[in-house]
Amino acid sequence: MFWKSKGFTFAAVAALALGIGSNTAIFSVVNAVLLKPPPFPDSDRIILLGVSSQEGKNTAGSPAKFLHWREQKDVLESAAAFRTGVVNLTSGEVPEQLRSAQVSGDYFKLFGAQLVAGRSFSKEEDLPKGGNVVLITEGLWARRFGSDPQLVGKTIQLGGEAQTVIGIVSKNFNFSDLSSRVPEVFSPFQFDPNSVDQGHYFSVGARLLPGVSLAQANARLEASTAVFRQKFPMALRNEKFYADSLREALTANVRSSLLVLVCAVGMVLLIACANIANLMLARAIGRKREIAIRAAIGAGRGRLIRQLLTESVLLAAVGAIFGSVLGLIGIRMLLSVNTANLPRIGVDGALVGADWRVLTFTIGITLLTGVLFGLIPALQSSRADLSTTLKEGGGRSGSSFRQNKARTFLVVTEVALAVVLLVGSALLIRTSLALGDVKPGYDATNVLTMRMSLSGQRFVKTQAVEQLVRDGLDRLRAVPGVTLASATCCVPLEGGYGLPFLIVGRPLDKGPFHGGGSWKTISPGYFDVFKIPVVRGRSFDERDTAAALPVVVINQAMARQFWPKGDPLGETIWIGKGIMSELATEQPRQIVGIIGDVRDGALNQKPEPAMYVPNAQVPDALNALNVRLTPLAWVMRTTGDPIRVSQAVQEQLRQASGLPISDVRTMDEVVSRSTSRQRFNMLLMTIFGCAALLLAAIGVYGLMAYSVQQRTQEIGIRMALGADTGSVRKMVVLQGMRFVGIGVILGTGIALSLAKLIANFLYGVEPYDVMVFSVVPTLLALTAFIAVLIPAMRATRIDPLQALRNE
Repeated sequence: MFWKSKGFTFAAVAALALGIGSNTAIFSVVNAVLLKPPPFPDSDRIILLGVSSQEGKNTAGSPAKFLHWREQKDVLESAAAFRTGVVNLTSGEVPEQLRSAQVSGDYFKLFGAQLVAGRSFSKEEDLPKGGNVVLITEGLWARRFGSDPQLVGKTIQLGGEAQTVIGIVSKNFNFSDLSSRVPEVFSPFQFDPNSVDQGHYFSVGARLLPGVSLAQANARLEASTAVFRQKFPMALRNEKFYADSLREALTANVRSSLLVLVCAVGMVLLIACANIANLMLARAIGRKREIAIRAAIGAGRGRLIRQLLTESVLLAAVGAIFGSVLGLIGIRMLLSVNTANLPRIGVDGALVGADWRVLTFTIGITLLTGVLFGLIPALQSSRADLSTTLKEGGGRSGSSFRQNKARTFLVVTEVALAVVLLVGSALLIRTSLALGDVKPGYDATNVLTMRMSLSGQRFVKTQAVEQLVRDGLDRLRAVPGVTLASATCCVPLEGGYGLPFLIVGRPLDKGPFHGGGSWKTISPGYFDVFKIPVVRGRSFDERDTAAALPVVVINQAMARQFWPKGDPLGETIWIGKGIMSELATEQPRQIVGIIGDVRDGALNQKPEPAMYVPNAQVPDALNALNVRLTPLAWVMRTTGDPIRVSQAVQEQLRQASGLPISDVRTMDEVVSRSTSRQRFNMLLMTIFGCAALLLAAIGVYGLMAYSVQQRTQEIGIRMALGADTGSVRKMVVLQGMRFVGIGVILGTGIALSLAKLIANFLYGVEPYDVMVFSVVPTLLALTAFIAVLIPAMRATRIDPLQALRNE
């Protein structure tokens, strides 16, 4: 039967493939990010620890906090610290930069990592001066060492130091849930058991003891906050310790955006179902005699309903097969271009795919869809009057809108849902445009950035780093096409550090510090590379050496907040006094300049207080920590496309340092990555909105075309009695636009009530933006008008004589 009605079948399967396929695609992402348990033994008992306050939660840990949490043995076990970074493998002829991880002793026990050879860190090796020992992954073992069975116990050169390989981590250990930068080398933190450091630069996980709930653990951790505050009065103010399940901690910041997409794609499916239900209702008119004959030979109403639902479920199954394949391929292609910084999806979305959850979801939604769009036609068709239908023969009956209440209701629903989706996509489009128009405070055009790991004893001293920076910058400035160059710890939009500060000479009113802000180390020329204006005072130059007066440059946001009526130039601040041993030798710094505000964290966030210090004046201990945690960033401005000078720049830096380069990208790429999630949401919502607009237009057209066809005789009589083509056209258009208007009004009201739900995803536009709520209904009404006008024009071409002859 479907094969004989190829037009109907193709339209229905296409709409279903769009609806079910898009739902399967989005669910596969939701499954990978939110539903799959982390790939660790008893992952439901693994938690991440942190501090919470009225401002929010922070899962970063400090050495002092980690040692405190590790002692909460009445609720926790296997507490472990971990962080990712990079390290240079200098064994062999060509140095290579490897992804690395620093971990504490219980890390492998906590996450159930299996070893194919050797062992993990002992308690002694996890303490200061515990030796230079590492574990490497099975992949690195095979790639660089040919799976040498004698490698365990031998030394390799990492960061210019000899490190003894004590174990090989199985390739089955899936670290990707914890970080997108999957490490190949693991080294021990070797914390001092008596550490008082409050620097936050790693994560801390633990396992709940058997029988201990998350609520009990949180109660115990919160109670222990007072003990920690008593020991370290400067470390905590209004914060308290807390724990989150590992899955919740990893996905908390993406859950709401994914749920919005789930709701949006669900609306697309509802519109598709309404469209196909309309097709089924139209098709049912032509099958009235068939249904009547089935009833005449003994089929009861229940049997007829089952027959029609079987057909609709079969249609849904065919649509699901095509849609699921296309949906999964499409989402993988989209994620290969833009992963939206989603966690747990792997490189280019490699972990997003079909498993039993996706299969179950697809089967369930197929059955639900088949019943949903098939039920109304089945109920309506099965209650037709047998005698009347058989007497009607093949003639056509009148078909006013009152006689098509079900079809009209479905089209009104389609239009209303289309308005909601189009409003959502329009708001996100305006957000994306607003982010594109943001003035970040720097010029990203023609700026090239790259990273270089300086870990190892060679660069422990600040002087060694400063010498490398000078040599490297001299070479970079000699490269044709490079006009300006500098070095820094932290490129805008790629993270950084935060430190508190004291204003020397100003009394404290509350807390141990006057405030805090971002902290960056830079070399002279940094502000020139990014064209960041020096508003007052000066920037750094060759005078700001280790022997010179310690200085700092702050931004306007810091000046406004902490010197609202005064002049910060010449004032002295003491950064990070007493919070960590690496800052023990830090001296008060004189403020010598104020620069323009820069959006360092994200384009949609206001500039926060920021402090910049010269590379040459960083204390040795802090420098040692800095180069261990963060690869040095080289930044340079070029006369044209930065990529054209990339190879020459990398070669000059290799000659200056003998070290490999990584993360080579333009600043435009960095900016693009920072807005990837907003663009991902906008793109998907735009696709859903356009699909909804198309389906709604098809639904309106189908209803009006069918109505005109069923009213051929009526229109013929009207024209025979003197009605001109203009009045006929006007009649059809007005009748069609009447229910379109109802749908637009309903949809606009629903969109107004739901707009606040996506307020957190918007920037530079209000949830109730007048332009959006004016343009979207107008656009949909115009599209519907075209869909109505085509059948109306067809109605004016009806030949009255032919219509009456058929009657």
